[in-house]
Formats: sequence, C-alpha cells, structure tokens
Amino acid sequence: MIGQSNENKLIEGEDFYYTAEGYKCFTEKYHLKRGYCCKSGCRHCPYGYDKKTGTNKK
Repeated sequence: MIGQSNENKLIEGEDFYYTAEGYKCFTEKYHLKRGYCCKSGCRHCPYGYDKKTGTNKK
C-alpha cells in the first residue's frame, strides 16, 4: 500500500487549511493529534512555542 493509512490521513478544514498565498497551514487540532512541538513557530501551536525567544509560553 502506497501513501498514508486511513487513520493518518489529513482532513482539509480539520487538520489543515490553505492560506491565501496557497500554503498548507496545520491547525491546533492537528498539532495536538501529532503529540509534540516541532519548534518551527507554527501559527496554531498549542504548545506555546515562541520562535523569537526559543521558549514555550505555556
């Protein structure tokens, strides 16, 4: 089987959306499902990571 299994499939509008510029933006729900912070300064980071200071706010 090629690709993602059914349980790992991303759902548009729930796990991500496309920005006006055409980029895929992951939602807070997706980040929580993933289970860890990637420390990339994501727009919807539920872990409170601040890319400028390199620390977590929460």
